[in-house]
Amino acid sequence: MADLSEEAEEACRICKDLDTVKDFKAVEDKDIEKEMAGRIEKLEKDVGKQETKAFLSGKYDKGSAVIEISSGAGGVDAQDWTAMLFRMYERYCSNKGFETKVINCSYGEGVGPEGRIGIKSVSFEVKGRYAYGFLKKESGIHRLVRQSPFSAKDLRHTSFASVQVMPEIEKEDEIELKPEDLRIDVFRSSGPGGQNVNKRETAVRITHLPTGIAVASQSERLQGTNKENAMRILYSKLYLMKEEEKKEELKKIKGGQVSASWGNQIRSYVLHPYKMVKDLRTQIETSDAESVLDGNINRFIESEIKLNDISKRSD
Repeated sequence: MADLSEEAEEACRICKDLDTVKDFKAVEDKDIEKEMAGRIEKLEKDVGKQETKAFLSGKYDKGSAVIEISSGAGGVDAQDWTAMLFRMYERYCSNKGFETKVINCSYGEGVGPEGRIGIKSVSFEVKGRYAYGFLKKESGIHRLVRQSPFSAKDLRHTSFASVQVMPEIEKEDEIELKPEDLRIDVFRSSGPGGQNVNKRETAVRITHLPTGIAVASQSERLQGTNKENAMRILYSKLYLMKEEEKKEELKKIKGGQVSASWGNQIRSYVLHPYKMVKDLRTQIETSDAESVLDGNINRFIESEIKLNDISKRSD
């Protein structure tokens, strides 16, 4: 058993438990029946988890992730929407046993419901086994429709935010970074409302000059640590850019059309005049919008993982 992978060991345990359930099935005892019903329910959940993991075979699927959420069209409503999405993913990660840590956050001007401070953009790490595999398909545009809490007339407002999920990469061998291609700036960390939370210039911004990609980190007290964090994000962004270029080239070969990135909406969250969250790729939907915004997004994530794997096989 020691030579088996964790997944194989888990599969063996499930099989043993199934044999146990089978042995007790014929025993007429209410206490045993109740115990077995509970074990069967747990087994079904365990089998579902292993089934989902079977679809996660990408290069970085088993590793940690970095998520970047940015507000789009919608002004202060969009900044509040970004804060709502950040809270949603934090709670999802907590439920999954993943650890989250903010790397960089640029706060907005408005304060939304429940005292939420608006966010222009936020980058955060998600540490945990299969974190990237589970979250990678969350990349895209998320659309919110609701009565604006910032409107005196309670007008309906549509807001957008983009989510980018990247694998956490210490260094990508296929990506060469030359010192002369990097511009490194240091600045003071700041908090909500522009308040200085650090009197020393410990925050770091790195710009990759050939691509124009800029990344920043300000969560750590040491400039060196912030630089390391920023470099990891830069490797991740360059890796994703390289993968997207491969996909675009493949689409051209196949004759497919490339849609504009801002039109690439993956999920719609409607809170007014009715409540509905719908994934536009899998067509999975629910009227329990509050639960979704509270982090219960498993059904969306797992459905997209399986759909994507089936699509790749059909190609």
